[in-house]
Amino acid sequence: MTATRRIDLTVNGRRRSVEVAPHHTLLEVLRDDLTLTGTKECCLVGECGSCTVLVDGLSIDSCLMLAVEADGATVTTVEGLSTGSELSSLQQAFLDTGAAQCGFCIPGQLISARALLAMTPHPTRAEIEEGLAGNLCRCAGYEQIIEAVELAASDFAPAMNAHARPAIDRPDPAATPDASTAPQ
Repeated sequence: MTATRRIDLTVNGRRRSVEVAPHHTLLEVLRDDLTLTGTKECCLVGECGSCTVLVDGLSIDSCLMLAVEADGATVTTVEGLSTGSELSSLQQAFLDTGAAQCGFCIPGQLISARALLAMTPHPTRAEIEEGLAGNLCRCAGYEQIIEAVELAASDFAPAMNAHARPAIDRPDPAATPDASTAPQ
């Protein structure tokens, strides 16, 4: 029998206490113990980004973090992006641009985009690509996902940060995808 340890954390604004096995990941605890199944289980080695969550504001692959490491932390999952039945502007932008194709990568994409917009309210295309680089999409819907983040930034950023960067009147060199670098 494996000894368990009690951890206390705040998940999507709600204080939670959970008995966890020392070897269980945050992903396992979120999905199995707290029944927050929006965070997806896929590669289990930190390669795909499907399990991305925010831990104290930083995006992390929950499959790589032991649950005991999250003791005392604030965790935001994809379920925590909406307010009740009202979608966040970021979630709505993903729907409006057709970014949510099969939906499997979308929770991780949304969380990574949220972290990006919190740090960089008016990201360039290159910054969006970098911010989402750890999230793989098997449907190859990267263009729609980038468009969704651009759309959300136009609504989301002013409310997020009064220290927004001024617009630069020069073309973004990353505006045209390089198929050898990021096949679409």
